[in-house]
Amino acid sequence: MPRQPTAPTGESPRPAPCVLLKPGETFLKGRNRERFEQRLQDNLRYALRGVGGSTWIRTTQSVTVLGGQVPVAELVERARRVIGFSVVEPAVRVPSTVEDIGATVLDALDGLRAGRPGLTFAVRARRRDKDFPLTSTQLERHVGGVVHETLGLPVDLRTPDVRVSVEVGRHETYLSWERHKGQGGLPVGSGGRALVLLSGGYDSPVAAYRAMRRGLRCDFVHFTGAPYTNASSVYKAYALARELNRYQPGGRLHVVALGTAQKQLAVAGAGKLQVIAQRRLMIRTASALARRTGAEAVVTGDSLGQVASQTLANMATIDEAASLPVLRPLLGWEKQEIIDEARAIGTAAVSVLPDEDCCKLLAPERVTTRARVPDVQRVEKRLDMDEVIEGLLRNAQCLRPGADEEGHGS
Repeated sequence: MPRQPTAPTGESPRPAPCVLLKPGETFLKGRNRERFEQRLQDNLRYALRGVGGSTWIRTTQSVTVLGGQVPVAELVERARRVIGFSVVEPAVRVPSTVEDIGATVLDALDGLRAGRPGLTFAVRARRRDKDFPLTSTQLERHVGGVVHETLGLPVDLRTPDVRVSVEVGRHETYLSWERHKGQGGLPVGSGGRALVLLSGGYDSPVAAYRAMRRGLRCDFVHFTGAPYTNASSVYKAYALARELNRYQPGGRLHVVALGTAQKQLAVAGAGKLQVIAQRRLMIRTASALARRTGAEAVVTGDSLGQVASQTLANMATIDEAASLPVLRPLLGWEKQEIIDEARAIGTAAVSVLPDEDCCKLLAPERVTTRARVPDVQRVEKRLDMDEVIEGLLRNAQCLRPGADEEGHGS
């Protein structure tokens, strides 16, 4: 006769809804795993801010359990935004007895089969509590047999319509029959901080997201053509940063008016080097800003060969002006791959909006594809670049996208 453990104090013996969260790469971190798990839990708590009800988080044997007085659908939506979890499963908690497990699975499949003739199922059990009276295989066969005999549903172990997952703990068992793909990756903040050059296009928001998935917490810097362009690009950058902040504790957006400095470069005779000189100025300014804000790298949305300024030679010339590492997560991506990812993460709808891009301001008809460092430096020497950069940073604005929204921003 299977044992009947006493439910923990305050726990209901009835099936209680919850959400199971399973980590991705964090699971592989060995002796550093505890640090990664703590960061992941902190980010989850942040994502639950303003959810509209009390919540609780419990970690047991590499699985995080999330519950509370909040609809499961809302918890699932919040949890799916947290980078570091690879699987998000709506579930129910039941006492760890064979009877409770079988009865709950039976009720669930009875409800799911309505209007679905020929529904097939499979049971997959994992016995985390080795004192449980049945092995994982025995429990799968027992529960599957009960369902088949009672409801007449056929078993399909290869491609079932419904896959019932059973995770047996000492006091509670978690049952789920629905799975959502999480963000995967490493917890945001576990790899340090970075500053992302955020334009209004598809590329840089996707690069920011990819940097976050490698554990970087990101702030953003947006360069405008002001006073020669309108504020439309700032509105777009703010909207993009707000969307990206749904995946991390809120990053700040720094807005730098570059127009006057761009004109100075043009007057200094940049010519075909204008775009490369502007990019070097952006990288140099971003590096200085990153150091002041505690970031350890600069991230751009460059993709090798996508436009004339993004050749290998030009990238090398631009990087020579940086004082921090320049990371390019999209270096080998094709444009359509970037657009598809932008749609998936929710930034594409903003990126297609019209704006006045500072990169087009004063741009020559033809951009050199092989800019040499000495040639650009000759142009730069006609200006006091340190003074230019100091002026840009002194007049920069710092915004906090999403700070006025529940659950997002900082």
